[in-house]
Amino acid sequence: MNLIRILIALSAAALTGCASTHANNPADPLESFNRGVYQFNDAVDKAVSKPVAQGYNAVMPVPGKIMVSNFFSNLDDVIVTANDLLQFKFVQAASDGSRFLFNSTFGIFGLLDVTGRLEKHDEDFGQTLGYWGVGNGPYIVLPILGPSTLRDSVGMVADSRPSKLRRVKHMRTRNQLLVTKKINRRSQLLDQEKVLDEAALDRYEFTRDAYLLRLKNQVYDGEPPREKYDDEEEDSVKPHASLPGEPSAQLADAPAATVPASDASIAQQPATPAAFELSQAQYPQQNVHQLWVEQRNGIR
Repeated sequence: MNLIRILIALSAAALTGCASTHANNPADPLESFNRGVYQFNDAVDKAVSKPVAQGYNAVMPVPGKIMVSNFFSNLDDVIVTANDLLQFKFVQAASDGSRFLFNSTFGIFGLLDVTGRLEKHDEDFGQTLGYWGVGNGPYIVLPILGPSTLRDSVGMVADSRPSKLRRVKHMRTRNQLLVTKKINRRSQLLDQEKVLDEAALDRYEFTRDAYLLRLKNQVYDGEPPREKYDDEEEDSVKPHASLPGEPSAQLADAPAATVPASDASIAQQPATPAAFELSQAQYPQQNVHQLWVEQRNGIR
């Protein structure tokens, strides 16, 4: 219920601020508001989340951190399996459901990952909506939770229904588990944060573009459709007849240079300044983006 109240309050505040919002990106019509929330989240992270995560990282032995990560990852497989079924991915659902079943029993409540040979997937209700054609909606930065979209915000509320953590009746125990999950996730991102500091001139823009790119990649299971840009449309127009002094029109019929396979996926990335930096290292943008997204997912 607290999450729903936050979303309602956010929506009301966003509507109030729409008149004074100046957006440069069509996907981010609430940019002025979002930048303010982003700065607030950044301040909270530096004052609270990051120091606590650093302390956790220092005192928790590596085997302990692995078991904690396995435990929460196993609980997330319940949500993943439910969304597999909603997307009619029955083979994937069988695999993810088996992971949860065997890790919960032979893996001692998920502390041990005994199903390492089975691929772990990442599905949520936001991706399910995207799978069935629902658009992202406006980009939104939620207080404390970080980057999202209207579609993902709805999905986050829906995913809380099958969440095993939310079903723990003892409030103190439930809150302790949620906080532990969040701290564990934040500690995993301490090293990746350096990439964000070094690569981004505008941290907000970099995070937003990385988030939206990764979101699209997730919805299409790593194979998003290639976008066609204006300059490509101009190149596809048949050239006019050659005039004296101009290159021969036969040159236009020459076969186009092929793009090496290693560069093909880079050519598919949006040509924004921040996205260009992201494409340089191919998919490390997923790690950079997780600095905020994993904090959001950590309190499901």
